[in-house]
Amino acid sequence: MPVSLLALALSAFAIGTTEFVIMGLLPEVANDLQVSLPSAGWLISGYALGVAIGAPIMALLTARLPRKGTLMLLMAIFIVGNIFCALAYNYNLLMLARVVTALCHGAFFGIGAVVAASLVAPGRQASAVALMFTGLTLANVLGVPLGTWFGQMFGWRATFWGVAAIGVLAIIGLIASLPTNRNEKPIHLASEVGALNNGRLWLSLLMTVFFAAAMFALFSYIAPLLLEVTGISKRGVSWTLFLIGAGLTVGNILGGRLADWKVSFSLILCFSLIALFSLLFSWTSHSLWLAEITLFLWAMATFAMVPALQINVVRHGKEAPNLVSTLNISAFNLGNALGAWVGGAAIGAGYGLTAVPISAALLALIGLLVCLYTFRRSRAQPQTVNA
Repeated sequence: MPVSLLALALSAFAIGTTEFVIMGLLPEVANDLQVSLPSAGWLISGYALGVAIGAPIMALLTARLPRKGTLMLLMAIFIVGNIFCALAYNYNLLMLARVVTALCHGAFFGIGAVVAASLVAPGRQASAVALMFTGLTLANVLGVPLGTWFGQMFGWRATFWGVAAIGVLAIIGLIASLPTNRNEKPIHLASEVGALNNGRLWLSLLMTVFFAAAMFALFSYIAPLLLEVTGISKRGVSWTLFLIGAGLTVGNILGGRLADWKVSFSLILCFSLIALFSLLFSWTSHSLWLAEITLFLWAMATFAMVPALQINVVRHGKEAPNLVSTLNISAFNLGNALGAWVGGAAIGAGYGLTAVPISAALLALIGLLVCLYTFRRSRAQPQTVNA
């Protein structure tokens, strides 16, 4: 694999850390800025909304730029956004800085995935995308817990200064290692938008929505499930989250190899396994060791889908790879919000915490039906991505 993929992975690590680390720093932020905890929680929602809406807009605005230049511009926005987060002296400014930072998120992952796939031979494209997204999984395994600890020790602003510093290292790596593609075809806005007139593309994006919904219906409420149903201590929850992060990382790597072999089989298998392990967790959550094993397997199955989803979307929208790849990140964030809402609705309806993994399984089954319908409509196509 080219060294430039490591620069993309480091960038993904920085972006993933700044998205999720705020969850562990909400009490410190709320106390320092003198707002309620629910108000501070909107910093998470504001970021997700910025990703969902900003991703396709940024993809269109940067359509005429070379991909290498676009990625460096997006990382520059990321660095400036995190500096503004560290300097924000009130809640409104911090929210604005979070939204500005989010603008680069979706476009970077979308365009970065296209670039990652273009760096390797056709048979290794999904593995290249998986390596880039390993930075995102490592953000959950290492970046979030270390960033939370750092913020608790030195103040929440110090975490954003640290993430900005990682962003500087990442942009240096991109400048030094990413090749300039002189054969890159010029992109026209009309062709980018015209490529969206594809039913299989929208079905593929719908797969991503239900994948993320199935994931976050369970993941959003994993802490109270472990505390109240499994009976794990708060320290045990942290170790379980580390175990889940390890499962996500392993699954992402294995999923890349599986998708290189056959995208359709990879998606069908992973949707089925997510539904199975989610449903199984509603029972195993009452036992410590069974819960830990089930969650590790669930995490592996979950992120094993990511490379296949990204490759599948670009394959169906190959006339506009930047835009459709970025739209896939927007679809992921929409699914994030949907899944958290569905899980919360199950609890609010009085079904209890053990209903959460069941609702996640149902969302995965809906995604599986969309997947089967999509591939039934699709003709056999080469699973390559245009550079």
